[in-house]
Amino acid sequence: MKFCSLFSGSSGNCIFVSSNETRILIDAGLSGKTIESALCSIGETGKEIDGILITHEHSDHIKGVGVLSRKYDIPVYATPKTWGAIGTSIGAIKEHNLKTIDNNILNIKDLDIVKYSTSHDAADPSGYSLSCSGKKISITTDLGYFSDDIKDQIMDSDIILLESNHDIEMLKFGPYPYYLKRRILSDEGHLSNDACAEAIIKIVNGSKKNIILGHLSKTNNFPDLAYKTVFNALMDAGIDLKKEINIAVAKRSEPSNYIEI
Repeated sequence: MKFCSLFSGSSGNCIFVSSNETRILIDAGLSGKTIESALCSIGETGKEIDGILITHEHSDHIKGVGVLSRKYDIPVYATPKTWGAIGTSIGAIKEHNLKTIDNNILNIKDLDIVKYSTSHDAADPSGYSLSCSGKKISITTDLGYFSDDIKDQIMDSDIILLESNHDIEMLKFGPYPYYLKRRILSDEGHLSNDACAEAIIKIVNGSKKNIILGHLSKTNNFPDLAYKTVFNALMDAGIDLKKEINIAVAKRSEPSNYIEI
C-alpha cells in the first residue's frame, strides 16, 4: 500500500491511498486543478482514481470533489447524513457516482474500508481505515476528542494520519473570537497537540507505526511545535521512538510523507 498526504490543514485537505489495484482520495478540499497537480507530482493522475471518500461536508474537505468526479467519472462515497448536508454545494454528480455508505464496511476492488464515527460539528463526521494484504492505513482528523472506539479501530494500523490541530495556549490567547475558540476546544471541535500526544500513547502496542500529524491550524500552531509537543510527551511516557513510532508532520500546501508499506 501507498500513502501520501497531498494537502493537510485548515486551508484544505486531500489524502491519497493506494493498494495493488485501487487508488483512493480521502477528501478533496482544494480546487480540482490543484489536486490534479499534486497527484501528478507523485506520479498519479485523476483518471486513475477509483473513488473519493468524504469525511464530512465542511468546505476544506469537499471543495474539489464535484470537479474531479465530473471530469474523471469518479464515484464519491459519503454517509446519508453527509450527502444531505453537502446538498448542491459541489454541483451535480452523475447518478452512478453517488455512492452511499449505508454501513461501516465497504470494498473497492482489493481495498477493504471501514468507516468509523468521529466527534465534530458536522452532520455525520467519519474517519476511515483502509486495508489490503495485511497492511492498514487510518485517517483520523477533525475530532474533538479521541474515543475508545477510535482507539480500537486504528491501533493496529501501519500508518495513521492523526489530527494535531492547535496549541491550546496559542488558541486561547490568539486572534479568534471567543465563540470560535469555544467551538475548537469543545468535544465537537479539533484535537490539540497535547490531546494528540495522549492519543498516540494509548495506541502504542509494540508494532511499529508511522504517525503523521495532520490538519494543523495556520493561526494556532506551528509544525515544529506540534512535533516537539508530541515527541516530548512520548519520551516522557517512556516510548522508544526508534522501535515503536515514526513521527512526521503533514505539510499544509504540498504533498508530503509519501510512504510505501
